[in-house]
Amino acid sequence: MSELTTVQNPDEMEVVAGFAHENLEGWVPELASEDDLKNALEKAFDYRGDVTLTLKNGERIDAYLFNRATGSTLTDSFVQFFPANAAEKRRVSYAEIARIEFTGKDRAAGKHWEAWVKKYAEKKAAGEKNIGLHPEALD
Repeated sequence: MSELTTVQNPDEMEVVAGFAHENLEGWVPELASEDDLKNALEKAFDYRGDVTLTLKNGERIDAYLFNRATGSTLTDSFVQFFPANAAEKRRVSYAEIARIEFTGKDRAAGKHWEAWVKKYAEKKAAGEKNIGLHPEALD
């Protein structure tokens, strides 16, 4: 074998530090600079709940962000979202956004999977048959 080729135990390679999920529920970031706005929108894009966008024209929109594109300026950058009260997706320029609020429940936060498995194990241990795991309602 060459110096570059080494045999490694796959189990040893999989030991990685865990990821701490940032709790953003209820957060209203201060948007004092363009970088503040860009950073907040990146977090909003990764957030698994609704956010409330307040536009500079005063419009408030409860929405789920699903896409964004960063251009060379705020005007050239945009975010796409599904408004909570409409079926059609919308798009708005970063330059139009005055405020972001993380208002919806973050579905990725907490230990939902562990709670789900625990409920299943309890039902199985109690002798229940035909049990299944069902996700909680999205409200």
